[in-house]
Amino acid sequence: MRVTSTMCLSFLALVLLTTGCKSLFPSEEAKVKAKWQTYDEAEAAFEKIILHQTTLEDLKKMGYDPHATPNVRILTYLDLIEKFLPNASINKEDLHKDVRACIEAKDCCKAYELALVVNHSDRYGNLFLDVFGFKKKTHITGWNFKALIIAKDDLVTYKILSGTPYVDRYEKKVKPLGPLQDLESVVMKAASGAM
Repeated sequence: MRVTSTMCLSFLALVLLTTGCKSLFPSEEAKVKAKWQTYDEAEAAFEKIILHQTTLEDLKKMGYDPHATPNVRILTYLDLIEKFLPNASINKEDLHKDVRACIEAKDCCKAYELALVVNHSDRYGNLFLDVFGFKKKTHITGWNFKALIIAKDDLVTYKILSGTPYVDRYEKKVKPLGPLQDLESVVMKAASGAM
């Protein structure tokens, strides 16, 4: 038993010496499959869409084909009502005329929404504090892009984009009691369930 634990500790020390602590930190990457690899590429393709000139066939060639391009969502006029008229304080008359026309046209209107999210997160700091849940520090980089395109009678009539061209943020989670902090919430749930 003692030989096994000594070997495990020796192996762990060897790993730490040869790889360094940084490589032992977990990292995550979230990427969507898309034709565009950067925010700028996605924005440049979006800018090529010309209102009242670009057809649905043109959109497909540009990469906005929901049947061939991943992450393009087809929206109905009901989805547009939820998106543009989320509450009673906004009237249909407040909307852009082409959005209003699409909602009124109902099934004669098509809308596509493209959502691209690329995130990479690396943990850093003190490995011991991280592993035991006392302090977790994370550096997150990436970008996100969202485009909404509305077409009526086979022509694009409205488009809008939003997003973050460059994400670079740091997050820090501190639990002074480390793993005991989670144990406290488990005990509280068990106590409330017993009542």
